[in-house]
Amino acid sequence: MTRSQGVPAQTFGEFFRQKRIEANFTLRSFCNRFGFDPAYISRVERGLLPPPEDKIKIQGLAKALGLKEGSPDWVSFFDLAYIAKGKIPKDILEKPKSFQYLPLLFRTARGERLSKKKLRELVYLLNTP
Repeated sequence: MTRSQGVPAQTFGEFFRQKRIEANFTLRSFCNRFGFDPAYISRVERGLLPPPEDKIKIQGLAKALGLKEGSPDWVSFFDLAYIAKGKIPKDILEKPKSFQYLPLLFRTARGERLSKKKLRELVYLLNTP
């Protein structure tokens, strides 16, 4: 959903900043505690720089924020990182079945409506092994 539909869209940087603040860290205290460059983290949070390409570095950031591996926040963190880089999350790419349904998702994202039946079918097909 978009901001105009009442649900705020969130970028990787916005999510990162929100989680840092929820963990009661200022930018400087977070960077001092975990050994990150404050200028770099500030640019990532403001969307001036994309998230790191390296999965290990993104995992390090997620763990520093206190995100639990496999939790909804962990998954969102990685999804937003992929989106910020203009990529599709790897777990989706690893499901060959997903490829045939991505065009429907793209059309929906562009504003073309799917019938409820087609939408339920898509959800079912994406969730079956």
